[in-house]
Parts: sequence; structure tokens; C-alpha cells
Amino acid sequence: MERVRDLSELPKAHLHLHFTGSMRPDTVLELADKYGVHLPEMLTEALTSGEPPKLKATDERGWFRFQRLYDAARSCVREPDDIRRLVREAALEDLRDGSGWLEIQVDPTSYAPRLGGLIPTLEIILDAVDSTSRETGLGIRILVAANRMKHPLDARTLARLAVRYADRGVVGFGLSNDERRGMARDFDRAFAIAREGGLLSAPHGGELTGPASVRDCLDDLHAGRIGHGVRAAEDPRLLKRLADRQVTCEVCPASNVALGVYEKPEDVPLRTFFDAGVPMALGADDPLLFGSRLAAQYEIARRVHGFTDPELAELARQSIRGSAAPEDAKARLLAGVDAWLTS
Repeated sequence: MERVRDLSELPKAHLHLHFTGSMRPDTVLELADKYGVHLPEMLTEALTSGEPPKLKATDERGWFRFQRLYDAARSCVREPDDIRRLVREAALEDLRDGSGWLEIQVDPTSYAPRLGGLIPTLEIILDAVDSTSRETGLGIRILVAANRMKHPLDARTLARLAVRYADRGVVGFGLSNDERRGMARDFDRAFAIAREGGLLSAPHGGELTGPASVRDCLDDLHAGRIGHGVRAAEDPRLLKRLADRQVTCEVCPASNVALGVYEKPEDVPLRTFFDAGVPMALGADDPLLFGSRLAAQYEIARRVHGFTDPELAELARQSIRGSAAPEDAKARLLAGVDAWLTS
């Protein structure tokens, strides 16, 4: 019988993880108790049972419910020590799943009112990233993300802030929240500021809306990576464009099903992307709410989509190549993938 290799030992890069959504359930419950935060009943039940909340975010009411749960969890992060705990625990969870490189996405606006403003907030986060990286050995960098639901001028402020800290661990600029609000072109100037400052353009697209959202990210924001992008599977010409340009899509299978983008895990177009030559970086998105972390996404590829170990190794390579890691770090991780496959 062929040996089944442990996917938690497969070296990989984690490129789609949100700051608040990376938290451990126990951490949220402890912080909520510490600060007297009343969590929504649906969130408390999910955190205590280990079962993700039932969400269907493909309609605006469902997305609002998802955001309400997310905002409640975010409100439990109030002090610098909470930030440090969050980063350290996220790193430990990633290491347990075989990650050798983590790019975590954060909108510092969300925490700034309690931490003294945008600049102090980002500095606290980057200090936590630096100390955690040195302590654990995990390479960690930050993508600063703007919010589609806010004014594009706010995004420009964040882009300038991100560029200012490009030498302190910020490697990219993103755009998150509901794709049905805020056209990509409204944020083109913010992304131009980020690109001119040397940052990777990595907006969300092609999750809650169709292929046009991915095209807008490519055309208007000159995306080097796409957060999600799965709806591109509905347009063969767009898939070819992504493949020809080798634009990595950060695909999050468990998240896609939990939010109702696809009904079942087998509906997520992993095989379609792989066969079309579109590079993917599997990600956990918000494990706090979706109940599974990084290695579990590879398990979905293996168990549900029939990916062989050589194919899983190639998925890991694609995540590493699509990262902003230095070349020596990429080489080390790629060698680790080869070693995993020959073990």
C-alpha cells in the first residue's frame, strides 16, 4: 500500500489569512470575558462547539451577518498584548500545519481607535511580527488591506502608510470586504501608490461576484495576486489570461463552502484551475469562523478532488513561488517540498 504522506509536514506558504480571523476560539472567548464584550449567540455557540456558524454570504443579508460576527471578534482585540498574542498564536498554528512563510492581511483602521491611531497600530503589529518571527523561525510579513465599504480616499491613506513601512515588513496592499460594493476602479489611485512604493497588488476578487470582478482587479488594479479569484473558472479566456500571466489566486476551499460561494467542497474549482495552469495558494481565510486551518485545505484537495502527492507538492510550490518571500527563503522551502515528496 502506498504511504500517505502527512500534509502538515509539507512545506508551504500561507498567503490568505486575515488578522482577526486567524484567532483561536479560546482566545476570543478569554478576551471577551476580560473586556466584558457580549458576543453574538451564534458566535459563542460556534466558538464553544467547534462547529463553524451557518452562514450564506452570497446575499447581502448573509454578508452582513458574517461581518457582524467578525466585528464582534475584532472588538475583543484592545491592547498591544492582545496583538502580540494574536500574532504569536497565528504563527504557532501555521507552523503546526507546515507553513514556512505567512503573509497575514490586516486593516489597521479597525484597531486604531483603541491603540492610539493608524501609525502606532501598524508599528505594534509589525513589532509583534518581528519578535514572533525571530522566536518561532516562521517568516511573517504583512499585507495592509483597504476596505471596499469605505471611501477610496481612506484607501489612499492606507496605501501611503503601507509604503512608509515597506522596509519594516509590509509587502503588499489588498482590498477586502463585499465585492458588490465599491468598484475596483474607484481604488486605482490607492493601488498605484502602493505599486509605485514597491508593494504587491493583491485585491480580493471573484468570490461573491463573477469573472468580471477578477478582470477588474487585473485591469484597474494591476493585481499580481488575487484574493480568491475562484469565479474565474466560469470564463475559460480569463483562466488562460491568469495562467499566461502566472497570477496566483489565493483559493480558500473551506471558506468558499462556508460562505455559500459553492454548495459542496467538490464544487470548488481546484482541478479546473490546476489543469488550466493557474497557480494557486491554498489559504484558510478566517479559520476562527470557518473552522479549519491551512493543512485542512490541502486535505480537501487530496480527499475531495483526488490530488496526488506530486500534485499536492506542486500546489505547495505554487504557494511559495507566489509569495513575497526572499529568494533564499523560497529556495529553502522548495527544497523542503522536494524532500517531502521523496520521503
